[in-house]
Amino acid sequence: MTMRGWRSLLPILVFTALYAVVSLSVTNSYYQLVMTLVPVWAIFGLSWNLLSGYTGLISFGHAAFFGLGAYAVALGQIHFDLSPWVTIPIAAVIGGVAGLLIGFPTFRLQGHYFALAMLAYPLAILYVFEWLGLQEVTLPIKRDNPIAYMQFADHRFYTLVALAMMLGTILLTRKVEQSRFGMALLAIKQNEAAAEAAGINTLAWKLRAVTLSGAIAGAVGGFYAVVLLVVTPQSVFGMLVSAQALTVAMFGGVGTVWGPVIGSVILIPLAETLNAEAGSRFPGIQGVIYGLAIISVILLAPEGLFWKVRDFLRKRSAPPVLAKPDAPDVPVASVAAAPARPKRSPGTGDVVLEVRNLSRSFGGLKAVQDVSFKLRQNEILGIIGPNGAGKTTLFNLLNGFLRPGTGEILLDGREMSGRKPHELCEAGIGRTFQIMRPFLRMSISDNVVVGAYVRARTDAEAKQLATDAIARVGLSGIADRIAGELTTKELRLMELARALAGQPRILLLDETLAGLGHDEANEVVAVIQRLARDGMTIAIIEHTMQAMVRLVDSFLVLDHGAVIVEGEPEAVTRDSRVIEAYLGKKWVAHAPH
Repeated sequence: MTMRGWRSLLPILVFTALYAVVSLSVTNSYYQLVMTLVPVWAIFGLSWNLLSGYTGLISFGHAAFFGLGAYAVALGQIHFDLSPWVTIPIAAVIGGVAGLLIGFPTFRLQGHYFALAMLAYPLAILYVFEWLGLQEVTLPIKRDNPIAYMQFADHRFYTLVALAMMLGTILLTRKVEQSRFGMALLAIKQNEAAAEAAGINTLAWKLRAVTLSGAIAGAVGGFYAVVLLVVTPQSVFGMLVSAQALTVAMFGGVGTVWGPVIGSVILIPLAETLNAEAGSRFPGIQGVIYGLAIISVILLAPEGLFWKVRDFLRKRSAPPVLAKPDAPDVPVASVAAAPARPKRSPGTGDVVLEVRNLSRSFGGLKAVQDVSFKLRQNEILGIIGPNGAGKTTLFNLLNGFLRPGTGEILLDGREMSGRKPHELCEAGIGRTFQIMRPFLRMSISDNVVVGAYVRARTDAEAKQLATDAIARVGLSGIADRIAGELTTKELRLMELARALAGQPRILLLDETLAGLGHDEANEVVAVIQRLARDGMTIAIIEHTMQAMVRLVDSFLVLDHGAVIVEGEPEAVTRDSRVIEAYLGKKWVAHAPH
């Protein structure tokens, strides 16, 4: 591990050591139990966070994995006389398998549909266990060899075991967070469509996340059974169980290892103390505490205390901006002054992409109608037409966000129609979006690394590909800046770099100049011209015709989803059908000669 890694790990080790020292000084048995429950719920919160915090898919059903783990340990000791030291790992396996089985059908849902579906699983399992007659399962006391059955006379040992499990879970979560796994999950959370377009198989990564998350929840559920010695369906499958995992993570901060720990340290002692003091007079006081915590977080710190404090400290420590950032690596040049790439003659070069009779309808609306064209090696094809002509729909068909109704998409002669976006990215089709889709909480470098993973075999290779792509678009000087702090021009260039990092054979650029001022547009066009001179094959949608006629080799003009003209810029821009449908008569008077 590097020195920087050890420094980042130091606060976790210090916190764990201090908590252990404090727990050893507690003699009251009830408070000792509370000291044990804090790391238990922190682990459970970390397991929830691994799925929901990093992917953004809110789960109300983590009690399913927790409860299966608890019953596995209890029933394993009762029926097979198995030690918890053996059955807790088995509970982890059961939780992981349950996560995989639950995740595969449920990940087809999105948003509140996913959350409600997840809620159904623990409730269904709860009724199954009640039907089986397992309303209350008590672990037998082992007086002959208590340590082998994790039955400690000194309850402080439970806290130490819980702390060791929490530390292991934190280290595992950190490892995930800093790997390709974590980067993929964060990309999915911040923009799933952009993650797919960057080559991430979102379903596969989400299944890995729910499997690992379920395994952790199963293990800590098994330990929870050992601590309490009694397992009931309501205590391990009930709605409050899932709510506690969600609450401690959301209160402390989602998508970070510290969040569930912070939430548990604050909320668990508060809720348990109030329940002990006032539970008889106010039944359900714990649920009230968690409900108030969620309301407070939603109103004051939607992403949790950790992110609220971190963002506040970052703003206070940030130096005042006195001047613009350093100039980009790529020299700024106007569209007119930029050295032009020699225009290609139509019909030359190998065909990379061929589209045959492509169509797509939405109800009675024919968005794309029998579109056919060929894109050749090193060619720049401009796709133009009025708003609603079907240009972006065509791009969505080409890189898998929509399935064609009819027609073929051939990449190097291979049929690719209906393939998923990540599969088309792997095949060599890169993409930027009309509406920008950055991963806002990631740096420029991390955003681009996500795009590089589709081609890289190792993390080091991905970072090198990202560094090269960032340099090609001129953002090396600000590569560590967070995407949420960037200007529109920098975001456009960053998305371009993310697409380039996957080393695509074809680059689909959807209105890359949208939202830019004149000088900013000139800078971005200069970057695209540079890519073109380096031999990149590009299809571009753009409304800035003055830039397009100098940039492209040929035009494809769409109107009402159909091709009306295809050919060289000079001929297309003088075609009466194009002028009438798109350019207008003013273009003829001001057109470049």
